[in-house]
Amino acid sequence: MAFARAARRPIGVFFYSASGRFSSGHEYSTVASKLESLSHYKNSVSHGYASPVRGFGKFLRSFSSEAVSDQMSLIKQLRQRTSAPIKDVKASLVECNWDLEAAQKDLRKRGKVLASKKSSRTAAEGMLAVAQNEGKVAVIELNCETDFVARNDIFQYLALAMAKRALLVENSSQQVSGVLPFGPELFQELKLNLDHPKVNGETTVSNAVTEVAAIMGENVKFRRGFLLSKSSAGVLSAYLHTSPQPGLGRIAGIVSLEVEGENTQLEAVQRVGSELAMHVVAAKPLFLSKELVSSEAIANEREILKSQAESTAKSQMAVEKMVEGRLRKYFEEVALMEQKFIVNDTINIKTLVDNLSKEVGSPVKVANFLRVEVGEGIERLEASEEPVAQTA
Repeated sequence: MAFARAARRPIGVFFYSASGRFSSGHEYSTVASKLESLSHYKNSVSHGYASPVRGFGKFLRSFSSEAVSDQMSLIKQLRQRTSAPIKDVKASLVECNWDLEAAQKDLRKRGKVLASKKSSRTAAEGMLAVAQNEGKVAVIELNCETDFVARNDIFQYLALAMAKRALLVENSSQQVSGVLPFGPELFQELKLNLDHPKVNGETTVSNAVTEVAAIMGENVKFRRGFLLSKSSAGVLSAYLHTSPQPGLGRIAGIVSLEVEGENTQLEAVQRVGSELAMHVVAAKPLFLSKELVSSEAIANEREILKSQAESTAKSQMAVEKMVEGRLRKYFEEVALMEQKFIVNDTINIKTLVDNLSKEVGSPVKVANFLRVEVGEGIERLEASEEPVAQTA
């Protein structure tokens, strides 16, 4: 009990009291002597020596605070360098004894392993990137799992860099105007020179995609690309819908117009080309003209239309007329030259091009067109248990 009472006293009082007992060999017996001891304690407090334990505690707290501050600074620096999730940044720093350079290397290795594990997950979101020079237009589709990542600066930078690199793909199979589609097998091992704070240096397309996937924390993949070239006398026009910045979008429309002879009025051709590229995005044509609609597509549509017409219980002659009338409507829906112009629906595209020819004084024709949309043809999951990507 006496010890318990002593333990509750201020440590300075206990210390001086105990030292007096053991040094003199007897207990304090008077009130005066006890007051003298208390006076010693107060004097020591006024000079800052009363509580060595309290002073050591302050030292520990100061040391601990500085250590935590240094660690937070390293976490911030590594996250700025890599844009990796904070939990992964901290784990790598702890693993590498808070060595910043070693942790950065460890984080890249760790991210690439995780990226390879995520490569089987559905990536139906993403961006189209378009690049153009004097004679070519390149469009590539870079996919990811969420539109959150598609809006990320690093992801968009990579998509634009890939589109610019695609312009250097040789179109040896089609020296005149045409469309050259290409997939990962042609493009993945080509070199990229990246100049972004988070991804930089010379690397292959494949490694760059893996690097960005590691940073984003979800599946990122290059799906496909297209290269359109034009003849010497012609114009290439591109339009991007839902575009966060120049050269990027979710839907791309590209049109190649050819002009016969020497023509100096290319401004009018370029104006109509831009309108046609926008029309392609909105109207979704499948073929250039009705003559180019595949026989298989016509046979399938004719069979559907005939079945619908026969359900009306009309005569065979009436059924045939109904089928032919609806087939003409089908051509107006799927063939670009037969479609109503979205800017002026009183004319179709064929009439628009004829009017352009008269305006510039030379025959103009639509040589080719292309419409590409992010994720088209990819089966999307209605509900996914995958976590939302973590990114900068």
